Amino acid sequence: MTVPSHPAPPAWTALRRDGVAVVVAHEAGGLPTVRHWGADLGTLSDEDLAGIDAATSRQTPPGALDGAWGLTVLPQEGDGWPGRPGVLLTRDGAPLFPRWTVRAVDRGVAVVEVTAAAAESLLLRTRIEVGAGGLVLVEHALTNDGPGTVDVAWLEATLPVPRRADHVTTFAGRWTREKVPQTTPMPRGSTTRTSRRGRAGHDSPWATLASTGAPHDRHGEVWAVHLGWSADVTHRVDRLTDHTTLLGAGELLRPGEVRLAPGEEYRTPVAYFAWSATGLDGVSARFHTWLRARPQHPHSPRPLVLNTWEAVYFDHDPERLAALARRAAEVGVERFVLDDGWFHDRRDDTRGLGDWVVDPAVWPHGLEPLAELVHSLGMQLGLWFEPEMVNLDSDLARAHPEWLLHARPLAAPDGVSWRNQHVLDLAEPAAWEHVHGQIDALVSRLGIDFIKWDHNRDLVEPVHVGRPGTHAQTLATYALIARLKADHPGLEIESCSSGGARTDLGILAVTDRVWASDSNDPVERQDIQRWTQLLLPPELVGGHVGPPTAHSSGRTIDLPYRLATALMGSAGLEWDIAGCDEAETAALRRFAALYTELRPLLHTGTAVHADPVDPALRITGVVAVDQDEAVFTVATVAALEEALPEPVRLPGLDPERRYRVRVRDEIGSPQAGWIIPPWLSAGQVRLPGRVLGEVGLQLPVLWPFQALVLHLTAEEVRPA
Repeated sequence: MTVPSHPAPPAWTALRRDGVAVVVAHEAGGLPTVRHWGADLGTLSDEDLAGIDAATSRQTPPGALDGAWGLTVLPQEGDGWPGRPGVLLTRDGAPLFPRWTVRAVDRGVAVVEVTAAAAESLLLRTRIEVGAGGLVLVEHALTNDGPGTVDVAWLEATLPVPRRADHVTTFAGRWTREKVPQTTPMPRGSTTRTSRRGRAGHDSPWATLASTGAPHDRHGEVWAVHLGWSADVTHRVDRLTDHTTLLGAGELLRPGEVRLAPGEEYRTPVAYFAWSATGLDGVSARFHTWLRARPQHPHSPRPLVLNTWEAVYFDHDPERLAALARRAAEVGVERFVLDDGWFHDRRDDTRGLGDWVVDPAVWPHGLEPLAELVHSLGMQLGLWFEPEMVNLDSDLARAHPEWLLHARPLAAPDGVSWRNQHVLDLAEPAAWEHVHGQIDALVSRLGIDFIKWDHNRDLVEPVHVGRPGTHAQTLATYALIARLKADHPGLEIESCSSGGARTDLGILAVTDRVWASDSNDPVERQDIQRWTQLLLPPELVGGHVGPPTAHSSGRTIDLPYRLATALMGSAGLEWDIAGCDEAETAALRRFAALYTELRPLLHTGTAVHADPVDPALRITGVVAVDQDEAVFTVATVAALEEALPEPVRLPGLDPERRYRVRVRDEIGSPQAGWIIPPWLSAGQVRLPGRVLGEVGLQLPVLWPFQALVLHLTAEEVRPA
């Protein structure tokens, strides 16, 4: 391979933005190394950069392997790296051990792109950007620049973290209990967490955090990585005795899944890295700021939703649903979403999936009357689809069994059915066009404003044209969603995957909201929403008020607690509110008014949490960017441990300004025991932000499953 000559690359690149710096050393030979990722170091001179080199290099050459060991942006065994390689490749079955030579370094504002070539006929482009909020984005692109076929086993992004990071937090979970954190001392050696479900999964790694000690909400250093990919992933931590620690992630590929013919390229999903000196809230601030800075981020007020699933399930009756729509409009709902059950032959979950045509047996006049009613009531119309799936008992599967994404004959005893459904191979162009055409026609005809896009099963042995098909299926899904949104400006789409099994930044590049969980149990929701909002701002995280008894847990919870929990996200109702009594209906009206009043703050402010000592307490807040206003919920998920509860500290406020704190009890007052502090009896108190943040407010003895909603307003508005 002939590689054109280029000017010698610069010795250093220092990327800085929003309190974060990434310092990259461009070595004389081979790929660059990241010498620092963390706090902004200020403006660095050439002398400073040379000093960093002397201060952080492993040893003076010649050393082991006839050179000083340094971890490049793509660490490999040939660099003296005994951990997990950053890349693993073969060409026509023979292993490749690339030796990279940098050919170009292109720098912009807080971004650097390095192009390197290898004698093994490979081209590599690595892009590192410090984005809005100080979030660091890393991605690679690998091109087969020679003959034969290159198989990519993996290609991962890593950044170094210092030795003082001695704990690691990963996430697990299950259906209706997503994103459960688990923190341990950081194990020695190279360790990985993987997901092999063809979607992220309810037990997805989600994010991996390295921290100094166990992570806290408001203090301590934390380094985090998240992969913007909606399918199989690998998260990695390499803590080796003779090297700096690495944190990273990449797409998990099956053997033969990505095979590059001459000239073909594999582009990795973006890996997002966040460093914080202020605990978990600092990590959230970086992700939330970056997401809100995207051009496609939803900036219109997030509508109050009513979803029909837990109201009627499959029992679709036009008159009943019309009555529900009228009641929804009466209480202040702004978006009415018709869930599963509207399409051909869909009376349960065994039939009809894949036939996206209205069922005339249930809707003899079509969905047009309902659409017209919903729009005439001033609400948006939403409709449920599951475009990536199909029931065998459907016209689509009978006509095109070859469009199913599976490895074995359907008659096999261990067949691939899951929840009575199979996967439709969207990487097959004809299948993709068929699904697009059916959805496009309904959106156009009914004026659909919103799609709830569901995905209710794992991909088991997915095979597309003779090779593993998860990668191609995921890209085809992204393309289908993007095409529908391009064809219908203003159309919004929610990512639901039997709840929160697909809530990553990859799917959010093309969608506008995620469904955090199929659990509307507000006790479970307290933690599900807290950890989903570690990365995603509240306006992207759907949370609904369900019926008194949760279908997923059987737990019966009072209405005020259910309302307070849903308030702290993109709120909605999922309940047959046509059957509510007068008191419940009045509470829903007050809730709608409260949500409408507070959402400009809730969906633009800074998320804060308060590190309570009592494990029964959950304290969630949003503080306005200008610190003029704040909202906090104080909720219990069990009985308090102490007879005298701890004071609740309210962080994130301006320490020099005085705030009026009042209880927003429009949705109902919490039940409490024998301690009722004077400020709570009075319904309000005025205190400086420093006192509220350091001393706090004495809590009452809240009973289990009770919540306070506190609204803070600064006594004097800060001058513009």
